[in-house]
Amino acid sequence: MTHILQNVVFPTDRDPDLLPLYVDPETWSVIGDEPVRVSSRAQLGNILGRNSARIMAGRRVSFGTYFNAFPAAYWQHWTTVREVRLTVRTVGPATILVYRSNGSGVRQRIETSEVDGAAETVFDLVLDQYSDGGFIWFDVVADEKSALFEGAEWTTEQEPARTGKASIGITTYNKPDYCIWTLTNLAESDDVLELVDRIFLIDQGDRRVDAQPEFPAVSQALGDTLQIVTQPNLGGSGGFARVMTESLARPETEFVQLMDDDVRLEPESVRRSIVFARYSSVPTIVGAHMFDLLDRPKLHAWAEVVDEEPFMWRALYQDKLPHDFSVSNLRQTPMLHMRLDADYNGWWMCLIPIEAIREVGLPLPAFIKWDDAEFCLRARGAGFPTVSMPGVALWHVSWVGKDDSIDWQAYFHARNRIVAGLLHSTASRGGTLLRHSRRMDMKHLMMMQYYPVALRHRALRDVLSGPSHMRKNLATAMPEARALSSQFPETVVHKDSGVPLRSRRGRVVFKRLSIHKLDNPTGIRLRWFTLSTLVSHWFHAPRPENIEQPEVEFGKGDAHWWRLPVYDSALVSAADGSGKNIYTRDRRQFRQMMIESVRLHSRLRREWPKLSAQYRDAAPELTSLPAWQRTFEENR
Repeated sequence: MTHILQNVVFPTDRDPDLLPLYVDPETWSVIGDEPVRVSSRAQLGNILGRNSARIMAGRRVSFGTYFNAFPAAYWQHWTTVREVRLTVRTVGPATILVYRSNGSGVRQRIETSEVDGAAETVFDLVLDQYSDGGFIWFDVVADEKSALFEGAEWTTEQEPARTGKASIGITTYNKPDYCIWTLTNLAESDDVLELVDRIFLIDQGDRRVDAQPEFPAVSQALGDTLQIVTQPNLGGSGGFARVMTESLARPETEFVQLMDDDVRLEPESVRRSIVFARYSSVPTIVGAHMFDLLDRPKLHAWAEVVDEEPFMWRALYQDKLPHDFSVSNLRQTPMLHMRLDADYNGWWMCLIPIEAIREVGLPLPAFIKWDDAEFCLRARGAGFPTVSMPGVALWHVSWVGKDDSIDWQAYFHARNRIVAGLLHSTASRGGTLLRHSRRMDMKHLMMMQYYPVALRHRALRDVLSGPSHMRKNLATAMPEARALSSQFPETVVHKDSGVPLRSRRGRVVFKRLSIHKLDNPTGIRLRWFTLSTLVSHWFHAPRPENIEQPEVEFGKGDAHWWRLPVYDSALVSAADGSGKNIYTRDRRQFRQMMIESVRLHSRLRREWPKLSAQYRDAAPELTSLPAWQRTFEENR
């Protein structure tokens, strides 16, 4: 029996920004070390359907792109598949060239075929040279006449190790329009639905998805496959725990595909992740990459890890992200060809074997932040690896237009990172985690951001109180954190009301050196800057005129921790551009919070071994199915 591993597809949206992710009809050269576009004739009119396109006479089109190159390295390393067949269907005179790359991105041609008329060209390929990395792809070159490309698939005759279906779980809070879009795309994707048992939509908001005018049509299209579950807002962890709970009760479900609500979906990615999981040598978590929903050619998250000493998440190529595929496509970017192993994958889209859930439990009752990373670390310890899979992706609102480290989410950033460290860090007393946390407090205080420090201290006190607090405040921690903002004037976003806010000295603009090279102090300069700034904020009261009106104005990109502290007050643009915040020195707040930060972090360091033992002992119960079922029963 022939099994399709990967279809060649074109975008579902007629969006020219998306074309570089699917097809590359452009000619490139290299000047110095930089890829330079020599010509561009990418035309949406040549995309004829989901699987077909016109190749103009004399033109060359490459399918060595993000969504259409075959990730041979990942299939060789993580599955037992060793023979793959590429089938390409064309009409008209054309040449088909098949290429491969290695882990360094070096291109090598492996087969060529000239065709004419209606042709189905087959290439049998062996996966035995991709241990370090590499893709396989093909180009189509039209002759003196235009040719039609009518589809292509990567297939195998090998039977999968697992044959069960996946249940898709979407957790939402007041984003019904996104959810309707996702459900509609799934309803129109028959080849995806063949692999799906149930679609669980966990609605935790008061703007219900099933109250939307478009819902009856999409509900009818999906039929019994769609199941709506309503519950109070228990965060992402509560929503996804409910998905897992519902899925565990279904014998037909072998995988759970978790998905965020504010996303745009590539349906083929869902199919690919399920198929890859079926063929994996061992039960494997299959994670999707994340593109920016508001800047769609840009890849923001890929192959993420947790550094041991600071116990902090990052991408393996943090300094290379975001990567803009409209500037440098897959074939022009050697870094993308290396096989990268991940520690975890974000739950914007992540497929988890039901076997892993049965063995390691459900998420921590974390509400949001770190529940995905902690679960994958826990699963890895039990023998379930995480694969961050190229060609499996969606579009999600990125962190470019928001700063959740200074809003109510600061509580969860701080608490859940420390809890995850208590559970999984092998470094003595968490390594440099607490030192890094204390420095975060200092930076916020020097920037006159007192609200996130108040939340971080609340988080530390809760951690010190023991693991039972996590389930007790699951439904209340978020509203309490948001309510606390009323005590901090800097949290007010001043909208444009026709009379613009202005600072006394005007806007301060700094020369941009580069996106990854900043003018921040280092070494001895950093120590002197930190000491002098802390002393200044301890003793110096702001001048009255700088309280009455902000002293200076900063754009968000210039408002770094080493620039704001030298002023009494500052007007700073909000991350999403919706208004401005006013930051003003508060000597009393600064002194109290500095003392509290030192006290709390010192206590955490002293009690780390005892706390670590407590949280590790409590983890099985915190993540157990019965505990979550009780939570759902109590929060109907």
